[in-house]
Amino acid sequence: MTKIGILVGSLRKESFSKKIAANVAALFPEGYESEFIEIENLPFYNQDYDNENNVRAEYTTFRNRIKEIDAVLFVTPEYNRSVPAVLSNALDVGSRPYGASVWNGKPAAIISQSPGNLGGFGANHHLRQIITCLNMPVVQQPEAYIGNTTDLLDESGKVKNEGTVQFLQSFVDTFVNLIKKYQA
Repeated sequence: MTKIGILVGSLRKESFSKKIAANVAALFPEGYESEFIEIENLPFYNQDYDNENNVRAEYTTFRNRIKEIDAVLFVTPEYNRSVPAVLSNALDVGSRPYGASVWNGKPAAIISQSPGNLGGFGANHHLRQIITCLNMPVVQQPEAYIGNTTDLLDESGKVKNEGTVQFLQSFVDTFVNLIKKYQA
């Protein structure tokens, strides 16, 4: 069983990112299991905890969960033309201490979303820059910028546009192919 960890860059209960992520999680084929990995309880990263052998329990739990997964799907909104602080912090926690990054070599895919037309373009590209530094191979094409999310989802949180569902399926299929490439 291939395990996909899903990290969502929004903490809101009714987050559009969470709803998009739930739709995408259902598109993975048999043999792939997705799980949401919570990041809201992670204290802000402070290198002193690692340097002084006083590692926060939340850091250890998070790092161990990431070690157990085979690939990562990031679904995020855009905050101020970048990624939300909570997502950046999770990436920092997992990348430390230096030389012990839990992200190294894990295939990744990024979906950014926005109620506006741009679909979180800035967040998507900033996140690509970060995960490149973390040595994570990432789905290059198709790029997934999901705009106008308020009109995209029905009252139960399901994507109601069949063209979008087909696009998301092709995105998942490409991600699965990338994962297979790195499992061989």
